[in-house]
Amino acid sequence: MPLKVAVLGCGVVGSQVVRLLGEQSGDLAARVGAPVELAGVAVRRLDAPRDVDVPEGLLTTDALGLVSRGDIDVVVEVIGGIEPARTLILAALDAGASVVTANKALLAEDGPTLYEAAEKAGRDLYYEAAVAGAIPILRPLRESLAGDKVTRVLGIVNGTTNFILDKMDTHGAGFEEALEEAQALGYAEADPTADVEGFDAAAKAAILASLAFHTRVTAADVHREGISDVTAADVRSARDMGSVVKLLAIAELAPANGGEAGVSVRVHPAMIPRTHPLASVREAYNAVFVESEAAGQLMFYGPGAGGAPTASAVLGDLVTVARNHRQGARGVGESAYADRAVVPMGETRTRYHVAIDVDDRAGVLAAVATAFATHGVSIQIVRQEGRGDDAQLVVVSHEATDAQLSATVAELRGMDIVRDVTSVMRVEGTEE
Repeated sequence: MPLKVAVLGCGVVGSQVVRLLGEQSGDLAARVGAPVELAGVAVRRLDAPRDVDVPEGLLTTDALGLVSRGDIDVVVEVIGGIEPARTLILAALDAGASVVTANKALLAEDGPTLYEAAEKAGRDLYYEAAVAGAIPILRPLRESLAGDKVTRVLGIVNGTTNFILDKMDTHGAGFEEALEEAQALGYAEADPTADVEGFDAAAKAAILASLAFHTRVTAADVHREGISDVTAADVRSARDMGSVVKLLAIAELAPANGGEAGVSVRVHPAMIPRTHPLASVREAYNAVFVESEAAGQLMFYGPGAGGAPTASAVLGDLVTVARNHRQGARGVGESAYADRAVVPMGETRTRYHVAIDVDDRAGVLAAVATAFATHGVSIQIVRQEGRGDDAQLVVVSHEATDAQLSATVAELRGMDIVRDVTSVMRVEGTEE
């Protein structure tokens, strides 16, 4: 008997899923072991223009009715957002269908509810396409590395911001200029807030952290900073250090109160050495760097967005879920047994690059160094740039907590010899 698939949404990704289901029907049937039949496509408007011809009679505006039919084996949700996606996924599971979704926002906000519904229904919930598009990263974390201990996940998971920062680095563009180019090329939305302020990356960081460390992490647990305050001067300063600025999603084991390791999860721009593999990730591409005790360092790289790449990940999940359905089996569900504490950003240790406009006179360096020392922040590198009214000190610290650095910056800004602290940026990568 054929396996019946319902698709929710027929936009950029959904249209490509429908196209691939048609074009690759023979291969999919061979891989699954049974025909895969498109049973319905739920859309908001029947007369909206689409990039794919949906077979006659399959379009419907009644998404809830489609997923509740009872004869649907797999529901593919690619409409995004919190509602009605959550209601539709829960209804699909309740009706006996497994679910494949690309909905990072919903998973990061309310993943446990979906996991619990899938467990109760005895059905699969797969979501490879929710993070980094076509790049296979979630399944390796959930399955391939299940016998290892992951210690850190470091990634570029938003193509829009990577494109912008890459243009600022390679062409000397300012943030606004690079953003306009990204919008003109279709890499950025008319309202780019979700990308440039880090919301998109934070949702993906929560999902990565949950899988890597077997702990429930939501988007609200993720410290988030965007790139709108990154200046051309910051990028130049990074270049002078042999580094490049990237928006990074970072999840790692870190000391927590009580002695046991907790999980630190954060998204922010950071300088990384040009020798680091992530530094070479250009344009709108994504990459995720994983560190584990046994496997060591692994990197996953590729297109992180777009209709066809994301649909590729959706179809990969669909094949797995369909195979499980035929065999009467389930894939791996939620693994939250570790239940680690989430370490607040104020307690997270990292390195910092601090640019300080100062008076050009004797004793300035000693006074600045004393301010750092007062708050327990050790200095790795310090150099002076410019003379007279253009005098500036650039300080790179050894590891310190966010709270220590914030106290240091507050003291610097209260000093008579300091005109302004113009830039504070984290530094990731190996200390030289």
